[in-house]
Amino acid sequence: MFKELDPLLHSELRLAVMSLLISVEKADFVYIKQQTGATAGNLSIQIDKLSKAGYIEVEKSFKGKQPCTTCKITPEGIIAFEKYVEALKSYINL
Repeated sequence: MFKELDPLLHSELRLAVMSLLISVEKADFVYIKQQTGATAGNLSIQIDKLSKAGYIEVEKSFKGKQPCTTCKITPEGIIAFEKYVEALKSYINL
């Protein structure tokens, strides 16, 4: 009856990151941090988990002398996010 929820996306912060990235081409670390209200350390850990799962791509570069981390959702991440949303709907639409 209930569809299984992806445990990786069931985390509030990871779900927030994916929700942001699904609607933009890419986003930098500072923007994601501001939008989610997460601490830099916690956000960094969650981005790493999403990256290791193949749900997002992380690009590290520099803007002048400042480091810049940019995140982009992958095709696999889009599929996982859409499946998660559909599974969640199965809980709501009873």
